[in-house]
Formats: sequence, C-alpha cells, structure tokens
Amino acid sequence: MVTLIHTLADHSDDVNYCAFSLSCLATCSLDKTIRVYSLNNFTELPYSPLKGHTYAVHCCCFSPSGHVLASCSTDGTTMVWDTGDGRMLAVLEQPSGSPVRVCRFSPESTFLVSGAADGSLVLWNMHSRKLYRSGNVKDGSLMACAFSPGGNFFVTGSSCGDLTVWDEKMRCLCNEKAHDLGVACCDISSQPISDGEHGFRYFQMASCGQDNQIKLWLVLFADFLGVELKHKCTLKGHSAPVLACAFSCDGQMLVSGSVDKYVIIYETSTGNTLHTLSQHTRYVTTCAFAPYSPLLATGSMDKTVNIWQLDLKQHCAGSTVENESEVAVEDWSEDDVSAWLRAQDLADFVGLFKVNNIDGKELLNLTKESLANELKIESLGLRSKVLQKIEELRRKTSSVSVTIPDEFLCPITRELMKDPVIAADGYSYEKEAMETWISSKRRSSPMTNLPLHSLVLTPNRTLKMAISRWLETQQK
Repeated sequence: MVTLIHTLADHSDDVNYCAFSLSCLATCSLDKTIRVYSLNNFTELPYSPLKGHTYAVHCCCFSPSGHVLASCSTDGTTMVWDTGDGRMLAVLEQPSGSPVRVCRFSPESTFLVSGAADGSLVLWNMHSRKLYRSGNVKDGSLMACAFSPGGNFFVTGSSCGDLTVWDEKMRCLCNEKAHDLGVACCDISSQPISDGEHGFRYFQMASCGQDNQIKLWLVLFADFLGVELKHKCTLKGHSAPVLACAFSCDGQMLVSGSVDKYVIIYETSTGNTLHTLSQHTRYVTTCAFAPYSPLLATGSMDKTVNIWQLDLKQHCAGSTVENESEVAVEDWSEDDVSAWLRAQDLADFVGLFKVNNIDGKELLNLTKESLANELKIESLGLRSKVLQKIEELRRKTSSVSVTIPDEFLCPITRELMKDPVIAADGYSYEKEAMETWISSKRRSSPMTNLPLHSLVLTPNRTLKMAISRWLETQQK
C-alpha cells in the first residue's frame, strides 16, 4: 500500500526536480527557486527558498553526505549551496554558457557533473571547485546523468536517444541508442545483481524517454572486460512520454513519472506493476525514493510535490504466506515453510528444505553452520540471504520491536557495521571483517565467490552516516 501523507505547494510554477538526503528534501522549479524541507515534519528550513538563479532551475542534487546541494539552471550555471545555513558556496559557469539541464555528485563527492542543452559536459573538481574535464555528446542536449555506485564511471542520456558511458577522465567507453525520441532520465541501482549466465556482477540501470518506454539495462564495468551495456527488458504501462525514473535504495523497486499524469511503481525483479498513483493533475516531471526510509516524492507541472509513504511489507517478492499471522511459525508445516520460501524469493530452496523435512520449528533453529554443513548451501551470499530471512522471522516470533535494517549488517559477520567499506564486488562490508577476509589470502567475493578484480576498499561514508542517524533514532 502507498499512502499520500503530505503535499507541498510552495512553488509558484512547474516543479522540475526533487531530491532526498538523509534528512532533507529539495525541490526546484521554473519559478527560479530551490526549496528545502525537513523530513521530520516536512516544514521548510529557515533559509529556504534558495534564490540566486536568474532563470528556471532544472535539476538539484545532494552530495552523498547531504552537507552540500547543487542546482543547475537555464542561466548557464550550476550553483553549490551549504545545506547547514543556505550559503551559496560556488557558482560554476558552463564554459559554453548553454542552459544546464542536469547535475550529479559522484559517490565520494569528489566530482560534480553538469550537462547542458548544447551537449557540453563538465566534470568539476569539488575540492577546488574548478573545471577538471570537459567533453561533448555527439548530438542533442544532455538530459540525464547517473554515477555508478563505485564512482568509476557515469552514464549520460541525450535528447537524440543515446546512452553514453564515461570514465572519470571523460573518456567515452560505450555508446548505445536507447530511446527513439530522446532520453529523459536515467538512474543506476546501488545494488549489484548477477546476470545468471556468466556469474558476473552487473549494476542495473533504468532509462526512460519520449517513446513512452522505460528500459532496464545491465551495466558491467571491469578492468579486464571494459564496459558492457546490455538491454534486460522494457517496462510498459505509460501511454505518454516518461519524464522521470528512480530506483529504491535496495534496487527492488523502480518508480516512474509521465506526461500521462501517472506515477507507476514497478518490481524490478519481475517487471510487474506494484502501484499506479494518479493524484497529480498535470505532467509528472520528477520522482525520487528517500534513502533508508519508506518515503517517495513526486513532482509535477501542477506546481506540487506529493510525499508518499510505502508499506514495505507489501513489496516482498511474491505474496505473503496467508496463514503467517494466524499460525505461529513454530507450528508451520513443511508446506508452510515452502510457501514462505517462495514468498521470500527463495523458491530454489524448496526442494532442499523438503528433503531435509524442515518445518517451522526446524526453520527457526537453523544457523549459518547448519545451513553450510547440514543443508550444504555452499555460497556464503545465499546462506546470508536465507539466514537474514530466518532472523526476521525470529524477531517477529519473539516480538522484538527494534529491527536492524539488513543493509546495515555486514554480510560476513551479520552484525551492525561501524566502519563500512565498499569492495570491488560492489557490496559493503565491515572494514575489519573484509580486511581479515583478504588477509587470509582469499581473493574472491564473500557474497559471490567470484574473483575480486581489485582489493581496494573504499569507505562508504553515506552508509556510515545512515547507520549513525538510525542509531540516534533508537536512543530517543
């Protein structure tokens, strides 16, 4: 279920974009302003609205830490703001002076990309706030941009319909004709997935455009293979150009907004439509999921931004076990366990659990050792996934009120992370646990068992801040 919980109606013209940080929501408009709201009660911050642009503001984005906000405009500039007090920190002028349509921070806040209507693309060094690299797409205006979670490449979309992959040195790595009438938006999920064929870990990307379509892509970036971009599937449902798309934090959902005035939420694993929202009265121009929070924002040419709350329990793969709330887990039959496995997207284990006569009581008693030694589940990633779902059941059974979000738990130790780092496989781990893993001469991913093409561990500051904020909420 998705519930409309708040409507913001402070802009005096079309809303062009909205973006979340861990604590704030920013919106920008044709009215030349950027407005910033607290997520606690959706009240506008004291320094809002931010004024400085002389023409329409097309896009805004937070740095990963949330301390800095960038906005870009028809006036040919990208402005950088301090989110603590609203001070303007820098005005970055597009060298060509062309209207700037899109801006994005890299995951480590090292760079800021700005893309313009004349196809010019600038990579700004955010430490010096100076131009670092520049380039151009072959044809059309730059309309969309998204960084990979590791920050080693980014993708742009143009009005001529191309998706282009670039590295941090602004070298064009790959170009693909994606949408016949132009790309309007693109996004890359932070969660890697397997292609199920060669065992490689891909990042999932979505693009949408003037052809009424949303396309899902698999993007592989590896030093030894280069860049591979392949079409996964096309999502249908909109009857007019799709102007916006965005992944949820866990990559399991994708939201889109269209000229047909509808917002559609899809399940990415199946492509099925989960929800269709129809409250906007004009074109839906922007949509965004909040990080680590069940909130969704949608903006429109009707001058409003709607805030929605999602019931995440309704979004697990498959249907829930009908008698889960009526029959205690300890009393589940083997068939109940099988139904539960299917509902948790673990259908591949149904036969294994049946052969071992796993009923509800046995299910709750399973440990990582028994999963490995007795059920012979060799993959650490799969064992962790099964154990995670079992732990959720245990928490429900014991009526524990505090549930640690799974993305805050180290896949190796299954404990709350204190110093999360991103490994070459795209997953985040507790630094000490991953260093121990590597020092034991293991050169494979703990999650996939595939070779790690690099042993570099990158601090995941965004995740660390999210964990800190969650801990603060638990102490209140």
